[in-house]
Amino acid sequence: MARLVLTDASPLIGLERVEGLGWLRALFGTVEMTRFVYRELAGGREPEAGLAAAIDEGWLIARAHDPEGPPGPLHLGTGDWSTILAAREHPGPSLALIDDRLARREARAAGVTIAGTAAVIGMAQTRGLIPSARAVFERLLRSDFRISPGVIRGLLERVER
Repeated sequence: MARLVLTDASPLIGLERVEGLGWLRALFGTVEMTRFVYRELAGGREPEAGLAAAIDEGWLIARAHDPEGPPGPLHLGTGDWSTILAAREHPGPSLALIDDRLARREARAAGVTIAGTAAVIGMAQTRGLIPSARAVFERLLRSDFRISPGVIRGLLERVER
């Protein structure tokens, strides 16, 4: 298991929509985000109730400093890029939770191990935290969260065997 788990905003947003933030704690213990991601989530105001509770409980941590590194590619947001840089600069095993297709490509090119919202939902079912990944995906898609139907199909084929 990764010793450092970092997340971009999208997995937090998606999991909050399906009341699944607690799955991150159950699966990984502590999860960190860069200040860029925190600012993206907060948008100048207090974060949503579930995110605020996770931060208050101390398992979702807004890092005190952002990683140093070259400017990111123009097609990536600062949250995506800062998550990739933070994972890359960590000396031990790390996992970055990122959904954006282009950011995932950049993370792989940087040698960063990645997973996304779909993988977290699949892990939650595999570990018995939820009875049905399919039901969670249906709820997530009704919330207007965008995720590839192919990604969902592939994951369901693996976890519903």
